Amino acid sequence: MSAASTTAEKAPIVLTKRTIILIFSALMAAMFLATLDQTIVSTAMPTIVGELDGVEHQAWLVTIYLLAMTIVMPLYGKFGDMWGRKIIFLVAIAIFVIGSFGSGLSQNFWELIAWRGFQGLGGGGLMILSQAIIADIIPASERGKYMGPLGGLFAISSVLGPVLGGFFTQHMDWRWCFWINVPIGIIAFLIALFALKLPSHRSDQKVDILGIVLMVATTSQLILVTSWGGHDYDWDSPTIIGLIIGTIVAGVLFVLVESKVANPIIPIHLFRNPTFVLSTTIGLLLGLGMFSAMAFLPTFLQMAGGTDVTGSGLLMLPMMAGVMLTSIVSGIIVSKTGKYKIYPLAGTLIAGAALAWMTTMTADTSMVLIGTMIFTMGFGLGLVMQIIVLVIQNSVDPKLVGTATSTNNYFREIGASVGTALFGSIFTTRLSDKIAEAMHGLPADAANAAAGAPSTDSLTPESVADLPGPIHDLVVGAYADALAPSFWYMVPVFLVAFVLAWFLPQLKLSDVAGMVARGEAVYGEDMGGRANANAGTDTDVNTDTEATAGEGRLSTVTVAEGAQPDLGADTGTIHRADDANRLWADPDKEQYRLK
Repeated sequence: MSAASTTAEKAPIVLTKRTIILIFSALMAAMFLATLDQTIVSTAMPTIVGELDGVEHQAWLVTIYLLAMTIVMPLYGKFGDMWGRKIIFLVAIAIFVIGSFGSGLSQNFWELIAWRGFQGLGGGGLMILSQAIIADIIPASERGKYMGPLGGLFAISSVLGPVLGGFFTQHMDWRWCFWINVPIGIIAFLIALFALKLPSHRSDQKVDILGIVLMVATTSQLILVTSWGGHDYDWDSPTIIGLIIGTIVAGVLFVLVESKVANPIIPIHLFRNPTFVLSTTIGLLLGLGMFSAMAFLPTFLQMAGGTDVTGSGLLMLPMMAGVMLTSIVSGIIVSKTGKYKIYPLAGTLIAGAALAWMTTMTADTSMVLIGTMIFTMGFGLGLVMQIIVLVIQNSVDPKLVGTATSTNNYFREIGASVGTALFGSIFTTRLSDKIAEAMHGLPADAANAAAGAPSTDSLTPESVADLPGPIHDLVVGAYADALAPSFWYMVPVFLVAFVLAWFLPQLKLSDVAGMVARGEAVYGEDMGGRANANAGTDTDVNTDTEATAGEGRLSTVTVAEGAQPDLGADTGTIHRADDANRLWADPDKEQYRLK
């Protein structure tokens, strides 16, 4: 008997259009909360780190949030598969709201970093569980239709984030960048509490405690290496060498543990699935290149371009317009055609070309041209972001959809954490060097004026604007010279992702929602099916549904070997189903189709 069917506490849910809309509404509220927070700090970051004396460590403001999200992602995915997703989803929202409130109360830089880390522990659950629940209620073949609203939500919140961040910083207080999450989070919690109708499970499987410890050790040390190496410590210093050795040892032990325990956090057998491996690697590279650019681009616009914090947020509008356009259009086309391979290919190539174009930006580049560059970047990203998640969820057993989704996001966030930390180290090192070089060549009177200027650790857009003319031009030029050429380091990342996309197999998209495939739900009449008469009985039958052109929905039953299928209210002839291409088909059971 399957784990899903034995652990269900309640009768299968009837998936009607109204049920799906209510669940999707709860997910939209949570996703809005998570995506808003990823961008709202970007425009406020120069002011925050300048006021709290943390410019040299500013990458940590983004890195700690991503690191915390990364560590807990596999846990949310695994525990959701084991026990159900609703309670865990509510816990994630609560943690996020508390972390946001604490971040707004912070009185020094490292206190803020601690609260941002706590906030990230909740943010990881919002992203993972939302994506997994969508796979639970919507078949892969129809999921593209929902990518439009999700892509639109991402675009709106990602644009609104920098704009709100700039508005709060310029007209109120940067602390409202965090406090704004509190009322939104409470609304999301209430919607999820009452609208999210999902099954809960019991599980006798032991939690992989050792695997969790080793995963945290590996991830944390890796991020510290990329954050500190070449900046806080020399690459050949005992601290960095020790962290590198620790990362390798913990990583090897983690793989060994996961290959032997009965209930691993990240199942090793997933990596025998070529579609999963390729898609996950592309996601990792996408995170590495994308988040680096998005985190530091507003800094360039404020410091080098002289744009105020609100204006730098508005200048992110073209990127989100590009993301929204291509995510909506590609989602609709994928639903109609079932073909998806072309979009990761085109998206990675376009995004890489846009990043290379952005290396030419200077303090004199027009805002129209910068907007065109940013739009092109978003145009490419929108073709890849949602598609990769869809491809992975379609390639695994429905019982592992949460684990697979979280594993993919884990590696994407590893890329984002490493990329942001590495890019931040490159940028701040170059900035210090450029300013030092420029100061060294100043005439005596200008050098005396520069002596009273803020240090690079305390620079804010306001303090730069107040500098004397020659010193102001020096700092602005240093920002331009330090940041724009640094984008070259990320261009090869997108080119590698483009090459990997060529090898993605084109699989048929499943027409069965995850909860239906696991026997936790059946389709209502308005979805083209009817509730199973035996729903909720303790039988060894796992009832699915499939959409077949011209035939309406067909009932599919999964029956243990040697047992007779219980047809319930359905009648007809049982035929063996041709599920050879379904990677999630249970090898221990016969697959039948009722016609």
